[in-house]
Amino acid sequence: MLGAFFMATDYVTSPVDTAGKVIYAALLGILKGLFRLFGSSAEGVAYAIIIGNIMVPLIEKITVPRAFGVVKEKRAKEVS
Repeated sequence: MLGAFFMATDYVTSPVDTAGKVIYAALLGILKGLFRLFGSSAEGVAYAIIIGNIMVPLIEKITVPRAFGVVKEKRAKEVS
């Protein structure tokens, strides 16, 4: 429980966006369950947090929203 409340919610290593936080929490829960179920070590929470922190840049790349007022560029159709 302490790992979930204090270590996983660290502002420096957790995702910024709400969708990213949900993905991060689900990833930590799944990894923790797998490490506790199949692992021989009792440090499943710590290993799950370390692997989750490694995955944060990928999660943020997928879930980060566009800045307010930025319009997605449309592809110009080439006229032949």
